[in-house]
Amino acid sequence: MAALPQPRLTDEQYLTIERGATEKSEFYDGQMYAMSGASFIHGRIVGNMTVALYAGLRNGSCSAIPGDLRVRVSPGGLYTYPDVVVVCGEPRFADDQKDTLLNPSLLIEVLSPSTEGHDRGFKAAQYRLLPSLEEYALVWQTEPHVEVFRRQKDLGWLLSESAGLEAQCHFESAGCSIALSDIYENTGSL
Repeated sequence: MAALPQPRLTDEQYLTIERGATEKSEFYDGQMYAMSGASFIHGRIVGNMTVALYAGLRNGSCSAIPGDLRVRVSPGGLYTYPDVVVVCGEPRFADDQKDTLLNPSLLIEVLSPSTEGHDRGFKAAQYRLLPSLEEYALVWQTEPHVEVFRRQKDLGWLLSESAGLEAQCHFESAGCSIALSDIYENTGSL
């Protein structure tokens, strides 16, 4: 017997369900997708990134928020929870709940073996549609390596890579640099 097709949800229906849920789900093209849990190393890297960004952004107009802030990439399109979100200037939200950000400046995803293809492919393509986005970064779990994709004036994207614990990665959108040794501190034997 064939499975019945799932009804498509509107953005509003998704947000109503999501706001009452105990588990986070992403949303794309009328469908909700449950998010999987994170490993210890993934969580540690996200925490280290958030702390390092917070320290680097303390005296500026940007704020770093760990993966609990929902970002709307496009109406009727992708709603997602990046691992770290940086917003510079005044944050804009989808509604008065102030839980769905519209204007991130920098999005960071920590690559997991199960999500790397999705983060590099589909999500990266969706992120590039955000007019406010100046940079997005992919942080490896398996070795100290960060890829930063930076929007260029001609609307193309330029890749900058940092590798090794002695390296630093620079986020122009936020005006700060972070040592990879800080990102990977206490993450195990890398």
